[in-house]
Amino acid sequence: MWFILPVGLIATTLAIAPVRFDREKVFRVKPQDEKQANIIKDLAKTNQLDFWYPDATHHVTANMTIDFQVSEKESQSIQSALDQNNMHYEILIHDLQEEIEKQFDVKEDIPGRHSYAKYNNWDKIVAWTEKMVHKHPDMVSRIKIGATVEDNPLYVLKVGKGDERRKAIFMDCGIHAREWISPAFCQWFVYQATKTYGKNKIMTKLLDRMNFYVLPVFNVDGYIWSWTQNRMWRKNRSKNQNSKCIGTDLNRNFNASWNSFQNTKNPCANIYRGPKPESEKETKAVTDFIRSHLKSIKAYITFHSYSQMLLFPYGYTSKLPSNHEDLDKVAKIGTDVLATRYETRYIYGPIASTCYPTSGSSLDWAYNVGIKHTFAFELRDKGKYGFLLPESLIKSTCKETLLAVKFIAKYILKHTS
Repeated sequence: MWFILPVGLIATTLAIAPVRFDREKVFRVKPQDEKQANIIKDLAKTNQLDFWYPDATHHVTANMTIDFQVSEKESQSIQSALDQNNMHYEILIHDLQEEIEKQFDVKEDIPGRHSYAKYNNWDKIVAWTEKMVHKHPDMVSRIKIGATVEDNPLYVLKVGKGDERRKAIFMDCGIHAREWISPAFCQWFVYQATKTYGKNKIMTKLLDRMNFYVLPVFNVDGYIWSWTQNRMWRKNRSKNQNSKCIGTDLNRNFNASWNSFQNTKNPCANIYRGPKPESEKETKAVTDFIRSHLKSIKAYITFHSYSQMLLFPYGYTSKLPSNHEDLDKVAKIGTDVLATRYETRYIYGPIASTCYPTSGSSLDWAYNVGIKHTFAFELRDKGKYGFLLPESLIKSTCKETLLAVKFIAKYILKHTS
């Protein structure tokens, strides 16, 4: 009997300890032909590969740049397989744990305080939302649009001087937990809007004439988990029936061709779509809010990382949306404007052909419910750091992105009815 107890205790302690990624690697491979692409797919069947880009094995095709994370134990056999098949690869990250720790490379001015130059955990973000409302009561209000599976509040900040009938743009950040640069941008946007109102001509005009609904963290439970337990977590934290695997990919849970890809059916997959469209409390809260504000919302913008892309519909089909030329023009100028600050180059286009096909995405759903200007930013970088963009690059990423968002907002103000 005494033997069982210590094992139980060990299990409990292990469950609490955050996941470590010592000497785990991130490989970048570019298969030259279908044969090489199939080799990667085969390796994924026999090894635990966490795909960073694209987000799942089935997207892997010839001439695509593929980034995946692999454990220390499996990295040597992966490397041997790639060498044996004369495949071109590089190791982007040699020790993932080391990179995770190196992310925090900006010193805190005042320990424990919210900072726009640092990544902020959920508690700091909640306190920050209160502070913004308190500091700018005539411009910022906080709306609780729902709660998560773990009963954390979902807060939207309404930013603008006008009433709810004005034209509006809905923006969300952090639908995927590990993409930390995304919530950092939503915080930066609100900060800059309130700070430069009355000083910056464009921002003043935008806030006088339209509203921005900003959801700083869409996937709150997953974001908390990525801070406390597993830095590489992507999905939300809902329990799945008949499976030990936790979580749904919220960006596969929208009612937009939800059923079209078979590989999103597995609850253990990072891109699990959930048991039905809008099954997740987070998705439902956002779709309910957007539906109830459809008259005023003229654009939807969602922020992800990484790969430096500005995307628009569709993800689930190669068919182009009816206003494709308009979206293409806005994305082209948006990426040009973004590059003026630090010469950061983005590519742009429809999700399916620019990135890879996806089903159940928020972008396609928003377009299909009638918001004809919907965009997704894949923020920095192009893979050197991937999801682990250092804090020292937060401000420059946010500054350039803000230029593109202001351009899109100006366009919406002028060209939508």
